[in-house]
Amino acid sequence: MAADERTPLIANGNSHAVQSEQDNEVPKPTKSLSSRLWNALGVENRILLAGFLITLSFTFTQVPIFYAFHLMECDVYYSHHPPYTGPGDRCSRDEITAGTATQFSILGMSTTFFGTMNLFVAGWMVKKWGPRRALMAQTFVPAVRVATQIWGVLAGGQRGITIFQLTQMITIVGGPAGYILIVNIIAGEVVEPARRTSVFGKLQGCIMLGNALGYLTGGQIGDVFGIVRPFQVACVSFLISTAYVQLALPYISPESLNDGKKATKGISGFLAPLRILSAQKLRLRNGSLKKHFGVLFLCCGIFLGVLATGYAPFLIQMYATAAFDFNQADNGWLMSEFAFMRSVFLIFIFPKVISWGRKWFKSRGIQDDSKEVDDESVEEFPDQPEEIPVPTGSQNVNEPVAAGPLKEHENSEFDLFFLRWSLVVDGLLTTLAAFATEGWHIYLAAFFLPFGSGSAPAAKGVISEMCPSSQRADALNAVTLIENIARLATQGLFGFIFSALARTGNAYLTFFCNAALAVLAMGVLLFSHFPPPGSALIEEGDEEAEGNTERDE
Repeated sequence: MAADERTPLIANGNSHAVQSEQDNEVPKPTKSLSSRLWNALGVENRILLAGFLITLSFTFTQVPIFYAFHLMECDVYYSHHPPYTGPGDRCSRDEITAGTATQFSILGMSTTFFGTMNLFVAGWMVKKWGPRRALMAQTFVPAVRVATQIWGVLAGGQRGITIFQLTQMITIVGGPAGYILIVNIIAGEVVEPARRTSVFGKLQGCIMLGNALGYLTGGQIGDVFGIVRPFQVACVSFLISTAYVQLALPYISPESLNDGKKATKGISGFLAPLRILSAQKLRLRNGSLKKHFGVLFLCCGIFLGVLATGYAPFLIQMYATAAFDFNQADNGWLMSEFAFMRSVFLIFIFPKVISWGRKWFKSRGIQDDSKEVDDESVEEFPDQPEEIPVPTGSQNVNEPVAAGPLKEHENSEFDLFFLRWSLVVDGLLTTLAAFATEGWHIYLAAFFLPFGSGSAPAAKGVISEMCPSSQRADALNAVTLIENIARLATQGLFGFIFSALARTGNAYLTFFCNAALAVLAMGVLLFSHFPPPGSALIEEGDEEAEGNTERDE
């Protein structure tokens, strides 16, 4: 029914009839089957499934790569020595084992180095193309890398080793570090703030579950179908993951990540994650300016926490091998148990702990008091145009009003509390392995150790709340970068400590050193706090605007 000037602006009692007539005139579009399927799954579950599928694709080749290097190093050895004629495996020689370890260490260091560079490239892709297209690049490029590694496996010998080492440079464009960052960015943007920390934990749990299944299935595929087949399966899996990302994940525009602010371009924008570590500028409720170092101390605590806990999986393997003669199969089951239990904790238990803890903090009035103070401060010192009182007749009741600064940070104090004490619990559980006297004690320790997990998703949740929404992507990038650097540092630090203590027959003391560093990390995190109630964060654009206003005056 067409409207004219006699049509009432407010519908009367015949509105239902008018609506029915309009419905008859304009039929409602029907949703496609795929659209209804994605809506049934829910965007949160689709993001979790994406993390699982991509991780599974990456871990299919983790175990086969080691055996591929072992076989290629064996070919290199016998290219300079007479053919093997004795009984047993011809590749079971100390020289071949040492050469394999050297080449595999070079591969690991190059993966870490290029993976760190991949974080900056992935962050740039997110700002340039948006998270979904950037994630597609992080899954399609590894498919090319794995396809090249198939060529290396078939070539064998020194040529195959060289191909494998050179393919690691492709990791700069698409690798395991970048996809984790981007999936977390997508989760942080589409999930409501109150559920953000829980979803970060569930996402990491799905990643750990993908690791656990990938380690087992990749090795089994290689044993049954040959060393080349896991690489072929991984290549196809990456292509399927790329298609899934395009079809299942929501589109997020690059502009929305900056919260309407102009994105920084050039080298300054490329290195924006490092600027997150600088002190924040706050305007207190009395109008004075103050520097806030909460993010800086948070990042320092995260670094020490990963330095303490990141070596635990390697440490428990090395100790089990040295003290209880665990072989490769035993360690494989041990790490699968560790990854599986960690995924169970993060997916099912961690969200309930966060929900219960926030309710507990709310019952104690920790957040409620701060809200009341903040509301009073906003009334006394309005700093937003919509907060300035205007005559009642000129107000628009339908006009949306921006949310207050603490709406997004509701009940997030418990996340920081959990982050601090989870490191202590993790350190205490790690020391349980030091008291093991039987092999099954190690499996028992690996069962309980994941219950101290949760510090990584809690850290992502806390820094997402401490930083404004326009810097959330850079904040998550900064956390991932710090975690990568800490993992690289912990391998060198605790590798040296374990080696030194093992020479004296006291390798178990490494677990106590691990726990001590975790307690130190907790002490550093005690200096990290959220901005005080009633304060407002001054970003660079706001600061420049204020400076221009003062100069105009």
